[in-house]
Amino acid sequence: MDERKKLLIMEDIHKSFGRTEVLKGIRLEVSQGEVVAVIGPSGSGKSTLLRCATLLERIDAGRIQYGELTMAAGAPAQYADKPTLQKFRTQFGLVFQNFNLFPHFSVLRNLTEAPIRVLGKSRREAEETAGRLLEKVGLADRAGAYPHQLSGGQQQRVAIARALALNPGLLFFDEPTSALDPELTGEILKVIRSLAAEHMTMVIVTHEMAFARDVADRVVFMDGGVIVEEGAPEEIIGRPKNQRTKAFLERFSQGG
Repeated sequence: MDERKKLLIMEDIHKSFGRTEVLKGIRLEVSQGEVVAVIGPSGSGKSTLLRCATLLERIDAGRIQYGELTMAAGAPAQYADKPTLQKFRTQFGLVFQNFNLFPHFSVLRNLTEAPIRVLGKSRREAEETAGRLLEKVGLADRAGAYPHQLSGGQQQRVAIARALALNPGLLFFDEPTSALDPELTGEILKVIRSLAAEHMTMVIVTHEMAFARDVADRVVFMDGGVIVEEGAPEEIIGRPKNQRTKAFLERFSQGG
């Protein structure tokens, strides 16, 4: 692990749904400026890990720390008070599989609503920021459009811009291209590549192996609720040591 500042530490994370244990003692650290790709078969716990990291699910036991703020710790896990959790929620952005835009808001309002309500920005400041972000994702001319007037790829680019509008220190992506037709996937990967080039700290759950290999600083392979293997992309995707990782990549390359 490098010596850059640790933005996220998840330690000994356990999470069950009923009698099914989904996360079985996960440890994940993310350093400032690092891009971490999380890969693995369906049902391995990847999305649950992201949902726990972003407070959409509560862990049963373990520790979650963001910078100097401890969000949860112990067994059973005790969470920080509401003001601390609210502060934490402004420190990260999350881009979902299915965009999750407000359908009755214009593109511009989708980007300005949270900065105005959560960060207390003026409408003018929020709209200036939104304009810059829409230009960044190639949608400067679509500020007045509504989600139903956009393609899936355009909606996902708006979702990325909306996440960036809160100026997060860490950006999470949960299978950002899985709901898109293959020809639209490239536009999203291009935006994420540009963020990586700007040293945005990102955790990306993805099934795009070539993309993970090209963009990530580190690849984490999950299976059965544990991290089986992690390391540099050329090691994990190119020369995996663990048999489970090898089997997954072989199935994946065969489309299975």
